[in-house]
Amino acid sequence: QPHLVESGGGAVQPGGSLTLSCAASGFTSPKWAIGWFRQAPGKAREGVSCIANHDGGTFYVDSVKGRFTISRDKDKTTVFLQMNNLTPEGTGVYYCAADYLLFCSDQDAFDWWGQGTQVTVSS
Repeated sequence: QPHLVESGGGAVQPGGSLTLSCAASGFTSPKWAIGWFRQAPGKAREGVSCIANHDGGTFYVDSVKGRFTISRDKDKTTVFLQMNNLTPEGTGVYYCAADYLLFCSDQDAFDWWGQGTQVTVSS
């Protein structure tokens, strides 16, 4: 089954940038999707962005559109989340998740999850 490892989290001031990486292994088909999900303190986990490998289709939650960019390195099945102009609302644990999906979907559709990486946006 797929195995996911996130990296790239850290502390940054408002307006700063971070790039998260999700290194995936174990896929047996190219028809996978990887999503990024965020859990802020005291809040439910929410979907942030997603990419479907077979056509490169992407999804962004409205609150990050224009600031976050998701991309993939197909040869290495690594997915990146470039986060620019971060705000305190971006604070939380970021998880990447994967499944065999042709299109991005909500978190219930993803069976395999990484361990999470902490992002803290504070002055």
